[in-house]
Parts: sequence; structure tokens; C-alpha cells
Amino acid sequence: MAGPSDAEDEAPGASGVSRRAIVRGAVRGALAGSAGLSVSGLLDLNTARTMAQTSESAPSQAASDARPVTFEAVAQRAERLAAAPYREQSSDLPQELAALDYDAFQAIRLRPEATVPLGSRFSLQPFHRGGLHAKRVEIVLQSPEGVRRFDYDPNLFDLGPALQGRRYPPSLGFAGFRIAFGFDAARPQAQEEFLVFLGASYFRIRGRDQVYGLSARGVAVNTGLPQGEEFPDFTTFWIETPRDDAAAITILALLDGPSLAGAYRFSVTPGVTAQVAVETALFPRRSVAALGLAPLTSMFLFGENGAGVRGAEPFDDFRPQVHDSDGLVVQTPGDRLWRPLVNGRAAPQISSFRANPLEGFGLLQRERRFAAYLDVQARHEDRPGLWVAPRGDGFGAGAVRLFEIPSRTEATDNIVAAFVPEAAVEAGKPLRLAYNLVTVGPEPAPALAPPLARVVSTRVGSAERLRPTNPPTPQRRLYVIDFEGPGLPDDPKAAIDVALSASAGALVEPYAERVPQTGGWRLYAEFRPPESWPAGDVVLRARLSHAGRVVTETWDAVV
Repeated sequence: MAGPSDAEDEAPGASGVSRRAIVRGAVRGALAGSAGLSVSGLLDLNTARTMAQTSESAPSQAASDARPVTFEAVAQRAERLAAAPYREQSSDLPQELAALDYDAFQAIRLRPEATVPLGSRFSLQPFHRGGLHAKRVEIVLQSPEGVRRFDYDPNLFDLGPALQGRRYPPSLGFAGFRIAFGFDAARPQAQEEFLVFLGASYFRIRGRDQVYGLSARGVAVNTGLPQGEEFPDFTTFWIETPRDDAAAITILALLDGPSLAGAYRFSVTPGVTAQVAVETALFPRRSVAALGLAPLTSMFLFGENGAGVRGAEPFDDFRPQVHDSDGLVVQTPGDRLWRPLVNGRAAPQISSFRANPLEGFGLLQRERRFAAYLDVQARHEDRPGLWVAPRGDGFGAGAVRLFEIPSRTEATDNIVAAFVPEAAVEAGKPLRLAYNLVTVGPEPAPALAPPLARVVSTRVGSAERLRPTNPPTPQRRLYVIDFEGPGLPDDPKAAIDVALSASAGALVEPYAERVPQTGGWRLYAEFRPPESWPAGDVVLRARLSHAGRVVTETWDAVV
């Protein structure tokens, strides 16, 4: 249901390591300097330029057009594709590449001199095809001076012992690519990787000092529906070479899949907060039951709220929490909702949050303390959230859908969030939209408005321990919700109004108090379950008001 993140992207290979682990391994290799790029800037790109100009292993590039390709030209190409029957990419990957296990794939290294400088502050490195990364993408480099196709050349790579002596033609292409950036303008050659396009329409981005976590993707088609999900592919990328002093880069992409084709423009600005201005034109070949716009895919194994749902099996793990994101935020005029993520259901679950209009949504990582995770290598506390903000005419009426898929392994991306429009998506009716993607680190964050206090933790325990009854009623649960941020009163004697609701059973006896250690406020409320449980989740909601106005997000959780 989560797409390549639980099928193609996450299926264990012969060594039991998922594609997600392969991507992380590639990322770690780059950040460690093994691929020529490093956090400390071990690669001098001036040297790379000289080597690329003089070495036989320099990237081979074939001229394809004298004029740069525009977004509208890509959109016209997508429209022509959508007017014809879908043609699946031929399976032309040589058998020895298709059979690569994790270790053999990791042994393939791009030679440092094959790094492609893009202006003075950016550079590009392609990914070799092989193993789970079977599909081919075409990469085109363009500048005002012209357009050149970036062809595969075996001299670009050290193929490792398993493929020693093998050579492949330019038509092999690449599996994807990664982009690095010199964050320090005074040291443009000291570059760090911050953006990866690899697999279907998936891409990852991080801000400076963050590590890769959740993924974005171009589009989601029929996620969670009985007919099965489709995974359209980015098939061609046009990467514009920035001017020497530019701090942004533009990437055009062509998407193709059974139900639709599309054109994308990604205007990417790296920094402490990375931003991507996305523009897309989608051309349906046939009707789409559920079209997910601006989809985000993440991992949630377990967190501070325990198993999260009734009857879930706990995790026997030395770490207190394991997740790339811990909640969904949905913002509509006058309200911002926080839904803590859960795992452990018996079956996948879809939650829907209507928005008309939608001001924004995102999967965030709000817990930012190392002590909350205790994982030195994974660094979950440094993983970015991603915030989606529609531009222009917006997304129209519809709903943010949250897909939570049971998982027992952190190698599986089991969380998907996307906006699904209410209007029917029909063949021959194109869709155009624009939105911003913004990485989110510690909050408060400027991207999230209005300035409401945010939910920073949700903890659940037995209500019997604090308020025992005779005879005991172990079904009673105590919810403890912490709020922090602007708008909360400093006076511990301030009058706080609490709004509570439950779709079954009742939330009762609320008590709010100021937390002097944090400057926030804590809400206690007891949940008393219904005599007969409904078939689905029970939805609980709470928020705080002061002096006649709402001062916090709406906490929205399930039992």
C-alpha cells in the first residue's frame, strides 16, 4: 500500500536488507567521502573539473538540442504521452546487474573525477542501475549555451569485484542522481549532498545539519484502494546548470505511468531550511479513483504514546522511540490539527481530514532530543519534517488522507500522507497546480502559521494508578498532552478553557496546568471507553482556549 516504500522500495533483497537501507547506505557513503562528497568537503571541485576535462573517465555527453528545454515543452511532451496507450519501460537490465545483492551493489562506486560540477556551488553524481534499482532514467544537462545528454559510461564507475571487467553501453542510463551544494558561500567547493531522486517518483531532501528521513514523491495513484496502487516513474530529468554564484537549482522532470503522465518543475533552494517550489501539469490517461497530490512517505515504528492502538503488541527494543516522523499536521483557515502517528493495527488504516481550502499539511518530527531515541547512527532527532503549502489557486476542495500500515521493521516506510481532491479525475482533463515543500526542523517554524501553541507530546497510561476505583476498571486510560509555543499564558492561575470530544465513550475530568520547567501547559483527561467498542478507531480531540480565543492546535488521536 505504501508503494515502493513497502514493495519495490522496501522489499528485502537476498541479503535481507531493504531498498531503503541501500539508499541510506549510498547516502552514508557520500557523506563519509567515499563517493567524493563529504560533510567536511573533502573533494576540491576545482580538481574535479580539471580531471573531468582531461581524464578518459570524464562523463560522455552527446549534444541533443541547441535550446534549453522549458517546463511548457515538457508539459507538451507529457500531454502527447497521455494521449497514447501507456508503454511500460522495457526490462533491459543485464542479468548480472539485476541479480546484485546489497553488498555487490554497494561495491559500485562513482569515481571522484566523474562528479559533474554545476556552476560553482552545486554538483551532481549519478546512481548506477542494479539490484532493486532496475529502472532507467535519462539525465540531460542544460544551460543557456545549450543542452547535452549525460550518457552512461563504464569509466564513470568502479564496478567492484562482482562486475570486474564488465562494460555496458551508453543506453544503460542511470537509476537516479544526487545533488550536492556548498552551503558556505566562502567555501563553495566544500559541498554536502542534500537532494536525491531515486526510484519511481520518490525524492529526499534535507536541510543543512539534518540527515535524510522521510521522502516526497511526485504523485500517488490509488494508494490504499482494492485495485492496487500504481507507481508512475520519473523517466527523464533536465537539470539546469546554475550561474556561478546562484544558490538555487532548477530541475525539470517527465513522469509517466499507466493512468497519467506529467511534467514537473522543481526550483530547489538549499539551506538550513531547504525549500522546493514545485509546479506540475498532470494529464490523466484514464479516470483515477484517488489521486494523491504532494504525497509524503515516512516511517513510524513506535513512540512515546506506546503501542498507539488498543491490543497492539509492544516492541522489545532498547531505544525509547523509533520513527522518522511522529505526527501529521493539517492546517485550514483558523485551525491547525495535530495527529500523533500510530502503529500496531491488525490492518492498514485510512484517516481523512477534510480541507476546503487547504492551507498546508506535513509529516513532522517534533521530538528533537537525542535522549528520546538513543540511536547514535540513525540520528532520528535530526531528521527533517516536510511541510506542503499550496500556491496560486490552491488544491481546491478535498481531504488530506493519512495511511498507516502495520509494520514490525524500521526498514519499511509505513506512513503516507497526501491531499486527495474531491473533484473527479478523468481522462483528458489536465490538472495544473503549484506548491512549496519546506523542510522543518525544531519548532516553532515560520512555515507553520497561524502562531498557535503546538502539541509536543502525547502520553498514555492507566487512569487507575492516579484515580483508583473499587472494583478496578483497567479500561480507563489517562491522556497527558503537553502544549508549548506562542499564545499560552505565563500566569499559572490563568483561566484555561478545555474543549474535549470523543467519537465513542467519553473524555472526562480535564485538568490543565502550567509546566514551569518548559513554559508550556499540560492537559490531563481521562478516557472512559464505551460499553461496546465500535468496529473502527475511536477518535479523541482536545484543544485549549484562553481569554475567548483558541491558543493551541487541535490534538486529534485514536484509541
